[in-house]
Amino acid sequence: MGATGSISAAHAGTITLGDLKVNRLGFGAMRITGKGIWGPPADRAAALATLRRAVELDVNLIDTADSYGPGVSEELIAEALWPYPTGLVIATKAGWVRHGPGVWQHNASPRHIEQAIEESLKRLRLERIDLYQLHVPDPAVSFDASMETLARLKEQGKVRHVGLSNVTLEHLERARKIVPIVSVQNRYSFSDREWDYLLDHCTAQGIAFMPWGPIAQGRKANEVVEKIAAARGVSTAVVSLAWLLRRSPVMLPIPGTSSVTHLEENVGAAGFQLSDAEFAEMAAVAPRPMSLRG
Repeated sequence: MGATGSISAAHAGTITLGDLKVNRLGFGAMRITGKGIWGPPADRAAALATLRRAVELDVNLIDTADSYGPGVSEELIAEALWPYPTGLVIATKAGWVRHGPGVWQHNASPRHIEQAIEESLKRLRLERIDLYQLHVPDPAVSFDASMETLARLKEQGKVRHVGLSNVTLEHLERARKIVPIVSVQNRYSFSDREWDYLLDHCTAQGIAFMPWGPIAQGRKANEVVEKIAAARGVSTAVVSLAWLLRRSPVMLPIPGTSSVTHLEENVGAAGFQLSDAEFAEMAAVAPRPMSLRG
């Protein structure tokens, strides 16, 4: 339990990312930017307060990307938290470029990645990024070339560990032949389980799985979550996140928000336990198709 009281990300237990150990409930910093994940937040003070409160609640993994803003999320993290407390892991990504609100374009070329990491290091005020992730494979670029670039950055000491996002099992296994992979970040929730097989593979291999879009979506899913949440007197977000934490020991949810109130609700899931019957009822909800983004 953290000094802040009964709400603490430490209640979720820990997971290792290579030689790093973090609490098994992180924070996703996409939503602290403006509308359409573009530009500065409508309430800068609230965004900074949310980041600072996350650390107070023992969140020691913050996930972001150069494309969030673009650049805005990384700048806010540094403004709020630098000099960073001991043990705080900042994870970021490269592979999307932005030209406007809601507009995303692939670019995972070696040249772009090499430029992107330099810019991320500068914005985050770091000499090395603890977890650097390929945000999405680029259909116009050799996947192996993208991964070889990340491996080279690791050898140069600019990256401590490498992760993947929005990938298939084939991508994961191809990448592992080039450089060690400590994490995978795909869209996943109890009602959105197309990547079950990839999660199971990560579980067997001890690779952290960071689900984006972790909160329930869809009418039937919401009905089940709302019923359990009402019966237990908690938010629907807590129920959704608690299911994920129980689903696999390598699960590392990174729910995002720009609200301190919602952040505290989300972190409350770390200490919430579903009953066997509740977990099974949620698992029985039919998964729905998903699409990559994040």
